[in-house]
Amino acid sequence: MNKLIWFCLCASLVFGLLGTGNILAKEIKEDLTKGPDLKIDGFSAVLMEPSSGEILFCKDPDRKLPPASVTKLMVMLLALEAIDRGEIKLTDVISASPEACRMGGSQIWLEPGEEMTVADLLKAVCIVSANDASYALGEHLAGSEENFITLMNKRAGELGLKNTHFVNTTGLEPDGGGIGNLTSAREMAILAREVIKHPIVFKWTSVWIDSLRDGKSFLRNTNKLVRFFRGCDGLKTGYTDKAGYCLVATAQREGVRMIAVVMKSSTIDSRSRDISTMFNYGFSQYKAYRVCQAGDIAGQVKVFRGKETVLDAVVPRELTAILKRNQKGEVIKKVKLDRMIAAPVKKGQIIGEVVLTYEGKPCGRMELVAAKDVARAGFFELWGQIIRKIFGLAVGSRK
Repeated sequence: MNKLIWFCLCASLVFGLLGTGNILAKEIKEDLTKGPDLKIDGFSAVLMEPSSGEILFCKDPDRKLPPASVTKLMVMLLALEAIDRGEIKLTDVISASPEACRMGGSQIWLEPGEEMTVADLLKAVCIVSANDASYALGEHLAGSEENFITLMNKRAGELGLKNTHFVNTTGLEPDGGGIGNLTSAREMAILAREVIKHPIVFKWTSVWIDSLRDGKSFLRNTNKLVRFFRGCDGLKTGYTDKAGYCLVATAQREGVRMIAVVMKSSTIDSRSRDISTMFNYGFSQYKAYRVCQAGDIAGQVKVFRGKETVLDAVVPRELTAILKRNQKGEVIKKVKLDRMIAAPVKKGQIIGEVVLTYEGKPCGRMELVAAKDVARAGFFELWGQIIRKIFGLAVGSRK
């Protein structure tokens, strides 16, 4: 009898431990699941915090899908980078080619030979996803659409976009059939992160209603969230029968920015709901913590042949660290400055950057700029600086 009782107790203990083991295993599996349980209609989706690049939520993020007019994010990026390099200007006037004017789908109905500035063409691309404007920009930047497509794929490679390939500047399906543009939600988030490094883009993407041709051509943003979601200020919509409804969006609230991507949603409203759902989750998880105020001095840079030999490097705007609301700890601030800059220097000229990290991960960055103008020194001023330096060294050696 005693043996029977002992056997039952041991059996109960063994089965109990096995049951507990199954529960623990289930809990561990659930803890390792990536992201929250968000209901997303689209085939593929990504939510990114851009200062760190962290993916907060994803649904089949690396699935190759046609992007439709989301393609134009690369057109926008290449144009903005060319402007920054001084290769083109916003005021440059472009004459529309017959090929650009033959583009179908969304367009601003360019006429062959019609002239329009780079700024207006970018406005048309950003607000109404104009295919003719996109084609015209590509021709202006590279001489032909074929050359520009080469640049698009080259830049995609530089950004590490392995699932992305472009065959045209518009996102339309090829006329003769075959494989069109392909990408993934994750890679469109990476591309969007690069685009928003050029804040001038928000001049167009954040606009709900605008016009061209002295008010004769009406423009209304294809991204409804610009009007209906607080803080949304971009970025690019897309639709074809094959691609479905796509949207790469960005929004900022209380210093926190999010990028959300959805591909192949079933309707316009469902893609807006998908993006809103991801945004609401992202903003509930993150908060901006102020690290520097506008005008704070971050260091000094030597000036070569300047009327002043050193110059303060300042923070141009409030600098915040973007952290999860429950994170506690020290934010590390690393200042990187040019060793020396040549006069003349303009106030606001970029002369360095400050990078914020938390537990080794980036959580914010900002350029550092010159606090004031420094003119080039004349011959006698330079000799005066040299004599003062020699005299200072001599005095110092006697002490």
